[in-house]
Amino acid sequence: MSFAKSKLKAAREALAKKDYASASNAAAQVLDYEPDNYNATVFLAVSLLELGQYEQSEQAYIRATSLNPENPLAWQGISKYYERREEWEKYGDCLLRLMELHKTILAAPNLTNPESTTLVAQTAIHHSLPHIEEIVRLVEVQEEETIKREVERRRTRLGAPSLDVLKNEIGREVWGESRLPSLYEEILNHPSTSDDLRRSTDSKLLRLKERYLNAIPDTPEFAQEKANALSQVDELVKGAVILKIPDELAWTLYLESTDCETIAGYDHRLVGQFIELFPSSSTSSLLKGYFAYMDIQLSNEEDRSEDEETPAAKLDEEDPFDTILNSFAAIPNSTIANRILAELYSTEENYENAIKVAESGLELLNRLEKGTGRKLPSVRIGYKVILASSLVHLFPPKHHPRALRLIDDVLAQTPDNVACLMGRAFVLEAATKWEEAAALFAKVDDLLPDDLSDGIRAREENAWCRCQIGDVNDGLAALQHIVTILQELEERGDDAARCLWRIGDKKEEGYRFFIAALKSNPSYAPAFTSLGIYYAEVASPLDPNRASKCFQKAFELDSREAEAARRLAEGFAEDREWDLVEVVARRTIEGEGGLEGGIGGAHMSASLRYLPTNAWAWKAVGVVELHRRNYPPAIQAFQIALRADLEDALSWVRLGESYSKAGRHVAAVKALERAQELDSSDWVCPYLIGDVKHQMGNYQDAINAFESILINRPRDVGILVSLGQAYLDQGRSESSEGFQARAEQSFSTCILVGLKTMEASAGFRGVVWKTIGDAVFALSARSTYSDEIMVRGALSSLIALLPVKDDHLSGIVTPPALQEDEPLNGLKVLEIALAAYSYRTSLGQSETTTTSGSAWFDLGAALHSWTIQSSGQDNIQTRIISFLTQALHEDPGNSLYWMGLGDAYFLSNAKSAQHAYIKAIEFDSKNVTAWTSLGLLYLHYDDTELANEALYRAQTLDPDYAVAWIGQALVATRNGHDIEAAAMFEHAIGLAPNVPEGDLEFASRSFHKYRSSSHRSPVVMETLLPAFFALGRYCGRRPDNATGLHLYALVCESLGHLETAENQLMRTITILEAAYEVSEDPVVERQFTIANSNLARVRLGLRDYEGAAQSFESALGLLPEDEEPETRILRAQALFGSGLASFLMEDLEGALANFEAALESAGDDKALRGQVTVLLAQAMWATQNDEFKESSKTQLLEWYVSFVVFFAAVSERIAADPENLTAINALAGMGVLTDDESLVDAALSELLALPIEQRHKLDPGRNVDHLLTQYHLGQQQDTKKAASVVQGALFAEPSRSEAWATLATLMLQEEKFGLAVALLAGSKESSADNLRGLISLRAIARSRDDAGVAMREVQRAIMIAPSDPRSWQALALVRSRA
Repeated sequence: MSFAKSKLKAAREALAKKDYASASNAAAQVLDYEPDNYNATVFLAVSLLELGQYEQSEQAYIRATSLNPENPLAWQGISKYYERREEWEKYGDCLLRLMELHKTILAAPNLTNPESTTLVAQTAIHHSLPHIEEIVRLVEVQEEETIKREVERRRTRLGAPSLDVLKNEIGREVWGESRLPSLYEEILNHPSTSDDLRRSTDSKLLRLKERYLNAIPDTPEFAQEKANALSQVDELVKGAVILKIPDELAWTLYLESTDCETIAGYDHRLVGQFIELFPSSSTSSLLKGYFAYMDIQLSNEEDRSEDEETPAAKLDEEDPFDTILNSFAAIPNSTIANRILAELYSTEENYENAIKVAESGLELLNRLEKGTGRKLPSVRIGYKVILASSLVHLFPPKHHPRALRLIDDVLAQTPDNVACLMGRAFVLEAATKWEEAAALFAKVDDLLPDDLSDGIRAREENAWCRCQIGDVNDGLAALQHIVTILQELEERGDDAARCLWRIGDKKEEGYRFFIAALKSNPSYAPAFTSLGIYYAEVASPLDPNRASKCFQKAFELDSREAEAARRLAEGFAEDREWDLVEVVARRTIEGEGGLEGGIGGAHMSASLRYLPTNAWAWKAVGVVELHRRNYPPAIQAFQIALRADLEDALSWVRLGESYSKAGRHVAAVKALERAQELDSSDWVCPYLIGDVKHQMGNYQDAINAFESILINRPRDVGILVSLGQAYLDQGRSESSEGFQARAEQSFSTCILVGLKTMEASAGFRGVVWKTIGDAVFALSARSTYSDEIMVRGALSSLIALLPVKDDHLSGIVTPPALQEDEPLNGLKVLEIALAAYSYRTSLGQSETTTTSGSAWFDLGAALHSWTIQSSGQDNIQTRIISFLTQALHEDPGNSLYWMGLGDAYFLSNAKSAQHAYIKAIEFDSKNVTAWTSLGLLYLHYDDTELANEALYRAQTLDPDYAVAWIGQALVATRNGHDIEAAAMFEHAIGLAPNVPEGDLEFASRSFHKYRSSSHRSPVVMETLLPAFFALGRYCGRRPDNATGLHLYALVCESLGHLETAENQLMRTITILEAAYEVSEDPVVERQFTIANSNLARVRLGLRDYEGAAQSFESALGLLPEDEEPETRILRAQALFGSGLASFLMEDLEGALANFEAALESAGDDKALRGQVTVLLAQAMWATQNDEFKESSKTQLLEWYVSFVVFFAAVSERIAADPENLTAINALAGMGVLTDDESLVDAALSELLALPIEQRHKLDPGRNVDHLLTQYHLGQQQDTKKAASVVQGALFAEPSRSEAWATLATLMLQEEKFGLAVALLAGSKESSADNLRGLISLRAIARSRDDAGVAMREVQRAIMIAPSDPRSWQALALVRSRA
């Protein structure tokens, strides 16, 4: 014993000193000596725990607890072990064991000794309820925080569900594993729990279970879990109800889970208990109001004391219906509240609100069933019955299809449901299926034989159906019997009136019954309608005034009285009271439910789903809206009207007309074509189709439509006017697109149609003359005509109708007349247009103000145009201003007239023009033409800043307006921004409609850029193609413009189209000659001279040497003898060209004379003399042939002298200007041809000595490199030196594809095919011409190794340019090697 005690003491001291190894050894020694020693085992466990030997420590603790289970020392140690190891479940068990041990050790607390040191521990052990409550509070807070934290974390995930679904998922996870239910049960089962605490705990437990139930998904996977949770909730709810515990949630859950078809089916005793327990609850107020409204007692009077009031008595101060509405606002998500309110609305015949509330209730019921997993079929039937009944009676028969679906569903479950049987019968009545309806009403009568509500109504409807079937006697007898019963009942006057009206409707003496019906119910509208019909059709004598009053009274009482409304509308229409017609039609539409069918568009718009009951009302509204230009409402009205009758051709016509005026042309055409299918004899349809096609720009289709009508109605003025306008617009369209011949034909036909119109009728003369004048004015834009006979014939017919004397144009324009021998030109046609416009002004007295103003404007604008073309007298300006001012006097708000006035003042009065343009903008701020004209005015008077702002505004309003872009380009040019100006011109010519002046300016700038380029590569020449097409379009629209034709010829010459250039120059010369004969203007003479000189040069290119010589002679003959620089250049060019033509005609003497004269004409102008010399050298060397060499032998000396002179002149040119590339190339070329190396070196030495950048600038075409390469290849046949030259050029410019191609060609000549392929692979095509050459070279290089690839390559080159002989030569070479 002494050994064990000493070792235990040593172990205790070691533990105190935290010497756990020594303590472990000491305890182990004790256990070796005494294995069951409790303290040694505990000391060993503690030591091992601190030493980290956890398994051995746990085993020691467990052995110690088994050695002495009642000693708390080991339990305390093992609890510390589990806490450190975070094994919480075992730790909790240990704590519970310790509590039990301490409870047995400590006695109950002595509350009389509060200073006891063990009081706290004793209280905690023997009175645990407060601690359990604290644990509950902590757990509740923890779970709430967990849910909140998880929601915030998971809601940001990709693909996260909605917030409600996410909360339910997390709640199910937390509440499914919650410790709260067990803790709540512990509180409930605790002996110290008070009644209040028990009730609050019950309430918490119910709410927890209810939330958990709603969080469980309603899927088969969780069905069992949800059923278990539902049974637990039901158990708690039933317990609360049985014990009458005042927990409103429990009672509410019980009531809402009760499966009753109506509220009256609830257990009245339980409802009364609910009201007593929760008197201030909104649900209690709702229930009290409902039972008071229905006059239902919740309990027997004997059960109440005398002092206790009934619920009905308590509601005497407030209307029950108001009580229900006020209570419903507080609990709108309650299924009970929605059922009560829906039932009351149905009882009050407020069917629209009944439908809304019933639909809302069904949605709440779906949520309730999904949340609880409990099906409530009777409740669903109750909602469906209310919804179906309301749909039956709400604006019948609009909602009958939907009502029938609900009725069928209810009757499949409850075949004897009276409300649904009645509803189906009413639907059958509305469909005039009287026999089927009678059978259903009879069935209801059998089910309710003594019922004075639904039963007697079913009997009445049955009798009425029999009357409709033909069993009038039995039906009337039954109705009279029912009237007797109803008259004995209180507050059944409405039903009695209906029966009396039905009896009167089937009897000849109906007047008496109608009066009796109105006595029974003075507000019964059908009786007034029938009485009105009686007065209008039966009474003797007829009394239309009384009938109208009866109809008005019926319609005032009930807007659903369609017959009364229709008769009223017809009467108002006969009296031309269209506003009243609209009022009646719109109120009739409201009476049938309007667009939304009376339910606020809850499901679908009426225009998409419902058929109208009164189509005539929709037609009337459509016509009114069409008249008022409210096209969308008109379209909607006609669409709805057509749903009632798809075969109504007139409605289709009106619908098409509405579509057309609304801008929906495709839909308009479809609607009108449908109308034409229904009524092919109606000419209005093809007319409207033609009008729509006209608006769409399909003028030919419109013309065809109008002409098809004229076959049967040849003198219809309206059709002829529309046809003429269609031809006019077609001509304008064709003219803007460049089809001038077609435009001439359209304008001429327009004139003839106008003349035919005036023959058919004397009316519409102003409109017809306007169309004719516009057509003639459009024709005047042409100076020549492709079919002059047709145009002359139309104009001759028109002139015959024009007056001989014209006061407006007297002294300005002679009366129009066409002479057979006089050519027809645009100016003459414009004079005819002036006469037509002037004659139209004389018709102004019979025209409207607007039309009269248009006549004066047309006259002024046409006269202004005539002044520009004819260079008329200055006094005409006053006349133009007068005409335009008169137009503005007639219509001062017309922006077009102000613009015309501004154009008239443009050149003469800048301030007045500005004022006119600004007035036009004031009246139409989005008028792009006015803004553009104002900008051009500012530009003309050098205010570029304002011009830029105005033109920018025009571009903003219409980015596709070409004139605005041209104006901006001119502004950019004025500001020195030539690059931007060129881009704007290029953009402008691509816009539609095209502006001819823009084409000319763009082409002029493009040609000038081309001429200023020192290097004429294929890429540079391709820039002329847009100018070529633009000038072609311009000359098509301005065929007599000499400037355009001349420029077009120069562009064609540059592109190699010499025949076209010759034709255009000949036309130019003809026009200039005619102009000079009229004006004798020296400027025109100089243009004529230049044109002849250019024509001669083109003929040289065409090898028409005689023609070229004649043209050069003509040009020389027109040149004056002065020494002006331009004259000197023209003379030198003409003499040189004449000499070249003589030389090519083998007239050597004449050629030499002309060449010498050309050099002499240059005089002291070194630049001109040098150019002539170089050109002479190039011409002589380029035209050498065998014949020339043979003839030169006889005149060797003379030619040698001239040749020496030529050499000396060239050398002199180079010395004077060593950087003159043309002279250098000429001299070097001569050296190459004569194999004179010293001459080549002397010519090129100056240029080769220059820096590479400067040399490339002087030689953009790289002619020097080409000459050196050819020199080495030609005379010296030194391929290596030639390749060295090309390699140097390639090193200086690696991006030039021409250098790569040249070097590859040299490699091919040396049969180095592999190296050639590599070189060609590194080259990049810079133009289409280079592309063809590179592809051909690549094919030749590959022909030895891969003939198939080479063949495909060369075929590709041929496809790119089939006219290129080099590609065909390459093909032949490749085939020869295949």
